[in-house]
Amino acid sequence: MDDIQFEEAARVGQIITIKAKVNRAFKTSMEVGIKVTVQDVVTDVEKIVSVAYATYVAKPVGGGKIELQPVKLLSTEDHLEHTLAVERRRIRLGYERVFQNLMQESNKEDAFEEEDAVSTDFTHVQSIELVQPPHANHHGNTFGGQIMAWMETVASISASRLCHSYPILKSVNMFKFWGPSVVGDRLVFNAIVNNTFQNSVEVGVRVEAYNCEEWIKDQARHINSAFLIFNSLNDKGELFTFPRIKPTTKDGVRRYHGAIARRRIRLARKCMLSAKEDKLSDPWERSSQAYLSYSNIAALTHLAAKPGWEITHTRDDIKIWTHEEGDVLSLKVEMQVKTPSHLAFSLLSDFTFRQQWDKHFLTCEVLQTVNEDEKIYHVTSPPMPGHKPKDFVILVSQRQPCKASEPYIVAVKSVTLLSMPPSSEYCRSEILCAGFQINHESNSSCTVCYFNQVTSGVMPYLAANLTGLSKSIEDTALECIKFLELKGSKY
Repeated sequence: MDDIQFEEAARVGQIITIKAKVNRAFKTSMEVGIKVTVQDVVTDVEKIVSVAYATYVAKPVGGGKIELQPVKLLSTEDHLEHTLAVERRRIRLGYERVFQNLMQESNKEDAFEEEDAVSTDFTHVQSIELVQPPHANHHGNTFGGQIMAWMETVASISASRLCHSYPILKSVNMFKFWGPSVVGDRLVFNAIVNNTFQNSVEVGVRVEAYNCEEWIKDQARHINSAFLIFNSLNDKGELFTFPRIKPTTKDGVRRYHGAIARRRIRLARKCMLSAKEDKLSDPWERSSQAYLSYSNIAALTHLAAKPGWEITHTRDDIKIWTHEEGDVLSLKVEMQVKTPSHLAFSLLSDFTFRQQWDKHFLTCEVLQTVNEDEKIYHVTSPPMPGHKPKDFVILVSQRQPCKASEPYIVAVKSVTLLSMPPSSEYCRSEILCAGFQINHESNSSCTVCYFNQVTSGVMPYLAANLTGLSKSIEDTALECIKFLELKGSKY
């Protein structure tokens, strides 16, 4: 399971609706999206409880795995989730590396001098459950949901020993199924508080399974682990302030720092995935890299899929579209290019080439090569009459398609980098969402679509009315086509 956030609590008497569908199949695994809503029967108000993503592997009887067929996409929403499933998979695969990097940073801060800090030894809770037929599916394997329910129970008891009230589950992090358990197994649940953060507490739960023979020999199978985050309310309905804790063992220190690293990732993810359009630039930090990349790709994918695009200009191989939503104007420039799609992608994803065809790029330098798919650039643009030149710090995320029917993606958004603060020489500007989608047409041609979600601080030359600015956009598009075809002819 991916990390689960609980936005609302479902109560007795309310109607719960659970919707699940396979978003994408990855050869032998699949992502299933799950949306849970709750409806009050009195007010008829419906609210989202949680949106979660689970990864399943289909296993036949015996060894090996089943190779899955591609998912049939029926709607725009299906296409969006199908594309973003790839990004979520990247986050899953990279989570452990990010976590270990943060652990190294956190371990440098071994400060437990707080006078009122308490030991969490008394929060250790152990529970034993016998897996019976009602707890298992038709294969005899224990329901994952049943294990999660038992884990929540033991974790809430652990948290209650610290707050002396009834904790409220807010999220579940790093829920992993390491192996199965079956009818007849004894499951041992061990829970303990790892750390507290003002108004929240993290409880770690480890689940081990034993069959009869393993029980006698004390040979446990580690089948599940998770970290559950709770809040609690005091008598006045206010968030309870948890006491600071201090680890008393080497394992306690590891769990203490692990909780800090997970919280940094959790907060970064929450910030990225719930970002509003009036908050353009996010800080580039190690804890948020995966989610910044995800939000960059997701924003461009959602922008491209928006309904209601209106065509405003057509000429030869260029079409200009606009989309208005509130005070945000989005532009789409569609170009037919006689260059193979993979070459166009290679040329457009390297922003140091941008100066050769876009007059709005004065300089462009690479500030940081994050990995083979992400780079951070510093870009300057020429001054407008009466104004200082502008500069941008942008994250460029590039993605190759997983199959031929999908586009190449080059997504762009502004980020904040401590090593490149605003200077008096330039007026720091920001890009909310921009980039390219490149679709394969033939072995020698492709369709390049450029998108830009324009705000008041981005590219002043777009502030003119659309009739006046279409010539500027068209000229830039023509230069882009000329550049791509000229470079492409040399390969």
